[in-house]
Amino acid sequence: MNLQFYGAARTVTGSMHLLSVNGKQILLDCGLYQGKREEAFQRNRHFPFKPESIDAVILSHAHIDHSGNIPTLVRKGYNGPIYSTPATRDLCSAMLQDSAHLQEKDTEFVNRKRAKKQQPLFNPLYNRKDALNAIQLFRTVAFDKPLEISQGVTVTFRKAGHILGAAMVELQLKEGGHSKTLVFTGDIGRKEMPVLPDPYCFEKTDLLLMETTYGNRLHKPEENVDARLIELMNEAVKNKSKIIIPAFAVDRTQTFVYRLNKLCKDGLCPNIPIYVDSPLALNVTQIYRLHPECLDEDALDFLEKNGDPFGFEKLHYTHTVEESMALNNKKGPMIIISASGMCEGGRILHHLRNNIQDPKNIILMIGYAAEHTLGKRIIEKDPIVKIFGEPVELNAKVVVMNNFSGHADKNELLDFLKCFKEKPEKMILVHGDETQSLSFAETLQTLGYMDVSVPKENEVINF
Repeated sequence: MNLQFYGAARTVTGSMHLLSVNGKQILLDCGLYQGKREEAFQRNRHFPFKPESIDAVILSHAHIDHSGNIPTLVRKGYNGPIYSTPATRDLCSAMLQDSAHLQEKDTEFVNRKRAKKQQPLFNPLYNRKDALNAIQLFRTVAFDKPLEISQGVTVTFRKAGHILGAAMVELQLKEGGHSKTLVFTGDIGRKEMPVLPDPYCFEKTDLLLMETTYGNRLHKPEENVDARLIELMNEAVKNKSKIIIPAFAVDRTQTFVYRLNKLCKDGLCPNIPIYVDSPLALNVTQIYRLHPECLDEDALDFLEKNGDPFGFEKLHYTHTVEESMALNNKKGPMIIISASGMCEGGRILHHLRNNIQDPKNIILMIGYAAEHTLGKRIIEKDPIVKIFGEPVELNAKVVVMNNFSGHADKNELLDFLKCFKEKPEKMILVHGDETQSLSFAETLQTLGYMDVSVPKENEVINF
């Protein structure tokens, strides 16, 4: 038995690990690599193996850096099963089609420039038909229900608490008279976060393939989020201003809406309309409603007593471009929640362009923003930022709240390991920038974990 690492090795994107057992090739995740444009272009189009040689795909969750290159895999010849939880399958149905739409639009933009220079035109990485073909291959498996997917390979999905349907993958492996347990964490969520359950507690495994996104980072101490939100809403009502909230369409929007819903049900919200302006977020929210089995006890209790956790009187979902554009002509107070979270595309750019120069308005940043993104420049309060290539003054008030991350930080990763009654025989650290993974490996070794590896791309580890 061995594992080979083709993505998310000393980096955080393109999750893709190949398990070889009993002559079968099983791919754990198949995510898009996101990085420098030319490198991403090449890596996402060219697999380091023949897609038709893969016997099965096991998908931890629907985030694009874990699932986003499945349509390319199918387009290039893969036609086997893709195992996931039901909620992950439903999210992928929406997200992979949305990703295909973005691939097509990005290619159109690039090709217009290339045509002017009389350069060869590109094809999109994949299109909507490819995404739909991929969805047909999904085979769903409920949480905590073991399924033998191949001779000597049994998979069980355990709740990860990261996004809806996110799973940690437990594999029971038998080969040549030897038995091993492999746990692949996917992305580990956080305890006591709203909407989703805490991560599953394992007691034992032989091999732990573990993410390290925040291997050497800590989330800032919890502040009184509810009091701060009420304060900001009251400020917007007083000044008749707008609160613009860039938010990821998956999980971040739903978590934030749920928190606002609870505040309003408790009579703590001022009279301020709230708009969710993101087609993908609307589709994803409908999927959240379809999967109460993935919610935590608090959200289920709220559902039983109050109805829809993601819908309430003050909340409005926009459905059309015209409804979105109409928000520009409405006067405050109001809250607009729109994607993308890093402000790199989507309708949020229009809302920022129309509101960022007014000092009465508030931009509330509730998510992680990578270096060199518009979101990061807003967090850093650059006086001039570019939107649609045009410089604009950042005069609006910027408020940053770091309480909504769906990733376990360093201490929470260590708490996850405390569940194990016996230390794993072998640990392999992935899905983290090199500094994060190596630092976490050093921490583990000081705590008595003897066999800890941080693989490089293409490296093979036998077990």
